[in-house]
Amino acid sequence: MEGGRDLDSGKVQAPCVVRLDSGGFRLFYTAVGPAKPFPDCQGYLLSAVSDDGLEFHVEPGIRLAPRPDVLHTSLRVLAPSVTRCADGRWRLYFESRGPADRPTVICSAVSDDLLHWEHEEGIRLQSPGGLGGPRFLGLPDGSGRLYCCNAEFGAGGLLSGERLSKNVVSAVTDDGLHFEWEPGCRMRDGHGEHDEQGITAAEVIPPSTVDGEWAMVFSTWQDAPAGSAVPVHPSENVDAVEQGASEDFAAASIAADMAGFRSRIFVARSPDGQDWDGTELAVEGAGYGGEGIDAVHAEDMALVEIGGGRYRMYYAACDSCGRWRIASAVAERVAAGGET
Repeated sequence: MEGGRDLDSGKVQAPCVVRLDSGGFRLFYTAVGPAKPFPDCQGYLLSAVSDDGLEFHVEPGIRLAPRPDVLHTSLRVLAPSVTRCADGRWRLYFESRGPADRPTVICSAVSDDLLHWEHEEGIRLQSPGGLGGPRFLGLPDGSGRLYCCNAEFGAGGLLSGERLSKNVVSAVTDDGLHFEWEPGCRMRDGHGEHDEQGITAAEVIPPSTVDGEWAMVFSTWQDAPAGSAVPVHPSENVDAVEQGASEDFAAASIAADMAGFRSRIFVARSPDGQDWDGTELAVEGAGYGGEGIDAVHAEDMALVEIGGGRYRMYYAACDSCGRWRIASAVAERVAAGGET
């Protein structure tokens, strides 16, 4: 997927893929462009369909947009994760952003047809530092687990404190609406220079056999080199929001992305789905000035099984010119060990 219309020409990111009952796939993705529904809008969800999972055709219109009348979801919706409900409908979990002085939260929407979505009232999950990158996993007993990335700040909190970590946490639900936190972290950052800026998304694949391994595919951000001139990301610029600045959100966001940061995708494994180890690099680009669609960034992935134990991963990719697209990669035996 590559932005090419007024709805997505600014930036595309954070995909989610759904296998359709009729065959083929629908790809949801985060986008922004000059056709945004209101001036301060920072992003919304679009969709595209494919028969083979490789060649996608965009669908007209916006699947889900922010609600200016609801503060916690007034500016941006991003990073979708879709699951089937017990009543046959679909539920979409997403990261929701309001003004920069409010932490990001996880909200939800429902649909009968995967095209027309209705916001569900309230917040599904929240934390003092903000949550992002939700990924939902249905469990065999009909319940579900939602993985997301929790930011923690030092003294001063969200507005003036130093961000100390961004770890993967999880919560469980019986009805898809009410969640209970599970203790501890599923995956902590701090494994080295590759995750100095924390983890942005994590998707879990359960084992295919009773005694098999669980796999977690996750993306991390590396900090910009010391001395780099790093602009404030527009979603974190409190003054810009308060003053009603009309900056080009996509251009300002990409300028921050390209200030020296790098992102990569890793895989970790677990015997029980709770404690993870054995991190290995799955996708790494060539770096600044290098060739390839994902030279600088590879992050916010979504996976779908394509048969024979093989998985296709869709992920947000940014090249050395700052162009964001949706790329894909294929792995074999992700949940049972072996080559990734």
